[in-house]
Amino acid sequence: MGTSLDEEQGAGVNASSSGAAHDTLKVPRVAKPFAGTAAVMQALEADLRRNVRGEVRFDQGSKALYAADASNYRQVPLAVVVPSDVDDLLETLAACRRNDVPFLPRGGGTSQNGQCVNVAVVADASKYVNRVVSVDPVAGVAIVEPGVVCDTLRDAAEAHGLTFAPDPATHSRCTLGGMIANNSCGAHSVMAGKTVENVEALEIATFDGARFWVGPTSDGELERIIAAGGRQGEIYAALKRLRDTYADQIRAKFPQIKRRVSGFNLDQLLPENGFNVARALVGTEGTCAVTLQAKVRLVKSPAKRVIVVVGFTDIYTAADAVPHFMRCGPIAVEGLDRAIIRGLQARGLKKDEIALLPDGDAWVVLEFGADTQDDAVRQAQNAAAYFSSGQAGPNVSAMLVEDRALQAKVWSIRETGASAVALSVEAGTPDPVVGWEDAAVDPLRLGDYLRAFQALVDRYGYETSLYGHFGDGCVHARITFDLRSAEGVATWRKFLREAAELVVEFGGSLSGEHGDGQAKAEFLPIMYGPELMQAMEQFKAIWDPANRLNPGKVVHAYRADENLRMGPAYKPVTLQTKLTFASQEGDGFQREIERCIGMGKCRSLEGGTMCPSYRATREEKYSTRGRAHLFWEMLQGDVITDGWQSREVKEALDTCLACKGCKSDCPTHTDMASYKAEFLSHYYETNRRPRQALFMGRIGEWAPWAAKFPRLTNFMTSAPGLAAVGKWAAGVAQARELPKFATRTYRQIAQRSLKAEGDARASAHVRGEVRKVILWVDTFNDHFTPEIAQAAADVLTQMGWHVVLPKKRLCCGRPLYDFGLLDRARELLTTILDDLGDDIAAGVPLVGLEPGCLSVFKDELLKQLPGHTLAKQLSAQTFLFSDFVARQPFEWPTLAADVIVHGHCHQKALFGMQGDTALLNKLGVKWKLLDTGCCGMAGSFGFNDKHHALSEKIGEDRLFPAVRAAAAANAETIVLTNGFSCREQIEQGTGQHAMHIAQLAQRALAARG
Repeated sequence: MGTSLDEEQGAGVNASSSGAAHDTLKVPRVAKPFAGTAAVMQALEADLRRNVRGEVRFDQGSKALYAADASNYRQVPLAVVVPSDVDDLLETLAACRRNDVPFLPRGGGTSQNGQCVNVAVVADASKYVNRVVSVDPVAGVAIVEPGVVCDTLRDAAEAHGLTFAPDPATHSRCTLGGMIANNSCGAHSVMAGKTVENVEALEIATFDGARFWVGPTSDGELERIIAAGGRQGEIYAALKRLRDTYADQIRAKFPQIKRRVSGFNLDQLLPENGFNVARALVGTEGTCAVTLQAKVRLVKSPAKRVIVVVGFTDIYTAADAVPHFMRCGPIAVEGLDRAIIRGLQARGLKKDEIALLPDGDAWVVLEFGADTQDDAVRQAQNAAAYFSSGQAGPNVSAMLVEDRALQAKVWSIRETGASAVALSVEAGTPDPVVGWEDAAVDPLRLGDYLRAFQALVDRYGYETSLYGHFGDGCVHARITFDLRSAEGVATWRKFLREAAELVVEFGGSLSGEHGDGQAKAEFLPIMYGPELMQAMEQFKAIWDPANRLNPGKVVHAYRADENLRMGPAYKPVTLQTKLTFASQEGDGFQREIERCIGMGKCRSLEGGTMCPSYRATREEKYSTRGRAHLFWEMLQGDVITDGWQSREVKEALDTCLACKGCKSDCPTHTDMASYKAEFLSHYYETNRRPRQALFMGRIGEWAPWAAKFPRLTNFMTSAPGLAAVGKWAAGVAQARELPKFATRTYRQIAQRSLKAEGDARASAHVRGEVRKVILWVDTFNDHFTPEIAQAAADVLTQMGWHVVLPKKRLCCGRPLYDFGLLDRARELLTTILDDLGDDIAAGVPLVGLEPGCLSVFKDELLKQLPGHTLAKQLSAQTFLFSDFVARQPFEWPTLAADVIVHGHCHQKALFGMQGDTALLNKLGVKWKLLDTGCCGMAGSFGFNDKHHALSEKIGEDRLFPAVRAAAAANAETIVLTNGFSCREQIEQGTGQHAMHIAQLAQRALAARG
């Protein structure tokens, strides 16, 4: 059935691999991809569907979603299973065993060396098998399932003043199962070590069906287990023989450094390490056993933390200073060179964050922790004084950062900076990629190693950024390898060999954090030699004699240049698009899709806005990364073959709220809202648009007609019977209440008052004594909430502005984008530029109230009419109400009020919340900005009958509970949000009325009298 073990182990190197003639390194045996027959696959599918209670997926879309991770590699899985619990995970494994099919357990999919892609049945534990089973604060341990996210465990531990110390940069979405598989580390490993030092015991399953707990084993216990026989006894006996055979070589040849992650942890089998089978399995990358539960160590979490940022003239002198760092007793030591900072500056990113860095061209962040703020500050002050005194060398600067919000800004540079500069801004220059990542050496030799490594990079003509965990001697590098040509790949292979030899020369480890997977495994013989490699192959065979667990990784590995996702076989695709996709990083739709590098921040469960549909479902295809991967596969046409008519892509986009959260939250600024609008414009060329496209999508066209008869319209949309029929016809959920039309539109209300006010000021305006502003009144504030537009006009007038409306009603077309009606949207924008041309050219500011509509002028306008001079000018002089008034010189009265603020997604993505918070400060109210993500309504999304349940679930994630809690604490608390859909969602979901900030400003002015 399929490919035999002997065939796999004896397989030669893939003939299509580049660069074989250039290698002197003996290439290890390569696992031949599994090639199951149609009959095998049919039997497998039937078996899985019969025995697995979770989700069994053999469709092309699911295979495309799990074909790639955050590495350079791509392998299309045989199938995807999302088990419902641990028992279901075991059933999946059993079905693979019965059908002799490879199996791969997968966590967050953020691996950078190719560990979590394979031609196998992929089991995604992150959706359901994700419980923190228990926390024992007295013993300082927790038991978790493999799919639990690192931050979820840390949050549970923090309730007891504890933490799980290993915290990779992906801590908000990586899973414990993945961390155990890769032996992950992070910024705080100087405090408590790698994952291996923090694992107490594992419950595991073998491919052949055994299930048992493993951990440290005394000599007596070891003999009892062996004597008891069975599969566990057989494994332990074999492990003991392996240990006894290779013990001396393990002691002699394993690098004695903090961050040795490469290879299997055979040293944990030594008597002096307690024959710790659990820790021996940590870092085996799913190739030996499957983790079912883990008992992990929790350590004391410093309650207060302060950082010191130290600036150096270059990264090498920064690395030389490691002994100086360690004498100060920090809990984290993170280095960063100039390349990432310069890359961020070239893109205009993280200006505020970079401004926090002291002078220098390389920086090290030292974090200090203590039980009290005074103690933490004292440690930090001592360190800052030490480095400022010159004791660590000349031209060293230091800056202490005590504020937690500012600390988070500094950490964000370290955690996301490299991803933010992942696409080259220089035409014809290869992108910086992860083709050589995270080597580690003795921290005391780090400076010399970095000098030698940079010399190697320079000799090959590459460019790189250097950053990492300096306290542990672990360095990350994003290097401009050319992986898209055969010649470039051949050169890359030469570099990899020399880079591996250099690390070994310094007594280091090829991987100091991300494991070996496919990227490093081929070069492990350089580090360990043939005998220890044989020992590791035997270790694998003891656990998995059939070679069915994640084959081709770590041992018997694929070559580094096989299975490349964007290698020489990558197809350039040129598509005609209706929106113009152009940026510093390159033009065209394919280049846009390349923004997603798989790091998966969109899978974070807390903080920020993206990705609301993923947070509500934990479904990969509803994450920004998942959708981007589907687009990538659509363009390549291998797994997804229908192009713009792809049902797989359409299904994934149906739950995209077009919130634009990814445009700002994603470090690479993946812009899924724009990709969705573009896709739908083509998809609906041959497919029928839904009913809602006419009702919600074209609301700007029919609302003025309905507003002529507001009472009749409201009766028809609210009366029993009529409302139900109307909602069905419009595709609106029956549970939703449709907003009521106002008895008079704002334009009707303002026609007389603004005309009179305008006549009184006309002569003064001619003399330049009165400033003019265009008030953009959108469809929603004009027809449904004219009181908000009136409030804005009142405030602007009292501030001395001459408020005018466009001569005729205009519409930005925001709802059209949700249904791909891009041609009509472009017509509306052209009309706006024609009608407002004179005022735009004269520099008259346009001030609006609805963030979704104003975002059109900041974003879509430039994609629709990229070469139009007036379009650029209008975009530049468009302001949200709060942004505009907050920056004007004006004596505001104070207002006694408690306010909670929910930010509209488009406002957070394109404008930010600074205007709101600045105005609230001027008004003197007591306010709190909620970290509530997306409300879930998102224009027409939450009204859709197919999306109503998901919309409610998104609201209940954070927004609804926050609003209810505020109301319970103080019934007078004002709920503030500027989005029409946000106010509808809050009112319908919680019963609480929400206010626009213009109304709050109006109330303050009215109170002054």
